[in-house]
Amino acid sequence: MSDEQAESADEPVDADAADDPEAETETETETEEASGLQDDDFVRINYTVRTADDGTVVDTTYQEVAEEAEIDEEGHEFEPRIIVVGAGHVFEAVNEDLIGKEVGAENTVHIDAVDAFGEFDPDDVRTVSAEKIDEDDRYPGAHVNVDGQQGHVETIIGGRARVDFNHPLAGEDLEYEYEVVDVVDDPEERAQGLLGMYLDHAPEVWIQTDEVEEEVQVEVESEDEDEEPEYETETQTVEKETLYIEATPQMTMNQQWLFQKQQIAQQIMDRLDLDRVIVQETIDGTGSMMGGMGGMMGGMGGAGAGDVEEALEDVDVDADEIVDELEEDIEE
Repeated sequence: MSDEQAESADEPVDADAADDPEAETETETETEEASGLQDDDFVRINYTVRTADDGTVVDTTYQEVAEEAEIDEEGHEFEPRIIVVGAGHVFEAVNEDLIGKEVGAENTVHIDAVDAFGEFDPDDVRTVSAEKIDEDDRYPGAHVNVDGQQGHVETIIGGRARVDFNHPLAGEDLEYEYEVVDVVDDPEERAQGLLGMYLDHAPEVWIQTDEVEEEVQVEVESEDEDEEPEYETETQTVEKETLYIEATPQMTMNQQWLFQKQQIAQQIMDRLDLDRVIVQETIDGTGSMMGGMGGMMGGMGGAGAGDVEEALEDVDVDADEIVDELEEDIEE
C-alpha cells in the first residue's frame, strides 16, 4: 500500500454522503452565488399583455403595438418600465419566471384567470338604482363608481341599472410577453421608476444628504444608579438622506398620489434606504400684470395716513365740481 493510499484509508468516511450521490451536488450549489435576477433587483422591462383566447392587447410598453391596438391614449408615455423583482409589481408567474434571467432575456408567460384578475363572478353583476349613477354616466358601457365599487353599466331600464362589478378582465387567461432591458442601479432612476408606477409622467427627482437640526431626548447623567433616569431635550445636527421630487401639474392632480402619497413615499424610502421625501412645487410668475399690481399695492401699503393726506392736498381737484358735472351729464 502506498503512502497516499494509507492516508486515504485513515480519513473518516461519511456513510450518508457515500450513499447519497446528490449530497455533494447540493453542497456545491449552496456555496455558489445565485446568478441572474433575484428578488429586490430593480429591472427595466418591455412587455405586452394579451388575452389568451383572442390576443386582444391589454397593456404594452411599445408605442407601435399600442397604436395598432388603438389603445395609445394621448399623454401616455410608452417606454420600458422599472419594476422590483419580488415586490408584487408583476404577476407572480412572471416574477417566478424572471428569477435567474439575464439582461436581454425574452419569454412569454401564461397566466390563468384565477391568478390574473380572478374568475368571473355572476353575483357581482347587480341591479342598482339609477339615482346612484351620475346622469352623464347613465348609458351602457359607462365606467361608474357605486357605493365605492368600480363597475360598468350593462343596461339601464327605467330607474334601474344593471352594473357589472367584476374586473373587465375577470375570467380571462393572459399571455405576458416580456424582455429584460437592463438592471437599474442608480438610486434616482430607481426612485423615478417607483413613482412611474403611480404617475403617467414621472417627475424630476434627485437625492442628496442634508444636515438637519432636530431635537432629541438624551439621558441626564446621575451619580445615583438607583435613581430613575431623567431626560432633557438637546438639539443635534444629523444627516438625512433626502429624496427631492419636483412636483408637476399632472402629479398634483393625480388622484392616487393625492390619497396615497404617504404610502408611496414610505415605500420609496424603505426600498432606497432614505430618511425622508420632500416634494417641491415651483410656481413661475408672469412678470407682467401681477408684478405691476404688487408694486402698486406695496406702494400704497407703505404709505402712512399723513402721507396720503398730503398727497390729496397736493392734487388740485374740487370734488363738488366733479359731482355737479356728472349730474348735468345725466340730466342731458
